[in-house]
Amino acid sequence: MTITNLPESLIPTLPGRYYTDPDVFRLEQERIFEAMWFCVARSSELPKPGAFRTVDVGRESVLVTRSRGGGIRAYLNVCRHRGAKLCTEPAGEVGRAFQCPYHAWTYDLEGKLIAAPNLTKMPDVGRTEYGLAAVHVTEWLGYVWVCLAEEAPSFDETVIADVVGRLGEVEALERYDVDSLEVGRRIVYDVKANWKLIIENFMECYHCATIHPELTEVLPEFADGYAAQYYVGHGAEFGDEIKGFTIDGSEGVARIPTISEDQDRRYYAITVRPQVFINLVPDHVIFHRMYPVSEERTIVECDWLYRKDVVASGTDVSRSVELFDRVNRQDFDACERCQPAMSSRLYEQGGVLVPSEHHIGEFHHWVESRIGPVQ
Repeated sequence: MTITNLPESLIPTLPGRYYTDPDVFRLEQERIFEAMWFCVARSSELPKPGAFRTVDVGRESVLVTRSRGGGIRAYLNVCRHRGAKLCTEPAGEVGRAFQCPYHAWTYDLEGKLIAAPNLTKMPDVGRTEYGLAAVHVTEWLGYVWVCLAEEAPSFDETVIADVVGRLGEVEALERYDVDSLEVGRRIVYDVKANWKLIIENFMECYHCATIHPELTEVLPEFADGYAAQYYVGHGAEFGDEIKGFTIDGSEGVARIPTISEDQDRRYYAITVRPQVFINLVPDHVIFHRMYPVSEERTIVECDWLYRKDVVASGTDVSRSVELFDRVNRQDFDACERCQPAMSSRLYEQGGVLVPSEHHIGEFHHWVESRIGPVQ
């Protein structure tokens, strides 16, 4: 039996080289990560003008900051003179300007070139023309999103469309008032696996009964192998004896007051291509952002978001954090278990997907449509 001669129940996956080939990863960087809206930071991490964060998006380092007027700005983190990286730290704060440590070319928070050695003797050098290279930027759900494409795709037709495709309406997500929540805990994971393996894992629950005993105790329907992601608008219901989305099913924290009664005691998961997972439960939101580093390594930044009064009061959120932290580690361990086998001769043509995973095939077709033919 070959990958082209399968029973009707099975469909093929991507070939193994899609997870191991640096040339495939380069195409993904160029045609997916650098061409789509990419979530890079929580807006609250940039509380005032001059605060900044640097993030790798595809092959580029991006500098995200807040201008003197309070707006968010994003630039390529590259000096226009000789290409030195302006900011080497992942986060920090400047006063009124960014200065290149190499030749002291200096840019204001709006990206304009305002000073350089002997600049007054070069009146033909345009201060805006030779300012920092801006990239598209917007804020949504209390996060900063950037797009490196010359012309950014419609935010509504890409990011919002993924939300609508899962929940049926964007208003269902807006009821969680995510932009007003605060980060109660952040955990960063260094996963030695291709970014697509992580997405595929998140999209299916065929593995849940095997590796997620704590999660299936809270969400019993996940033990059947059919995740809530499969059905538009459906949220997995808590078990009868479960009081909250916590490691032991005990009571959680104060509920987000704007959610509907239909959303109470339910879990919803959303995949926003190419690198965001949004998990919704009645009293908090879990927000994942993936930063693909190489074909075999992905950094995942995970925020647990709670009501401001919950965070301000110092309420113990460890039981809710522990539940999904454990789920994350179980998932990432599974992805790392798969990654080495992507180089196996057995996986040269790929593996197979069972019926409850067939929607992953749609994700594979999407990847292929974005990057084009792979030789």
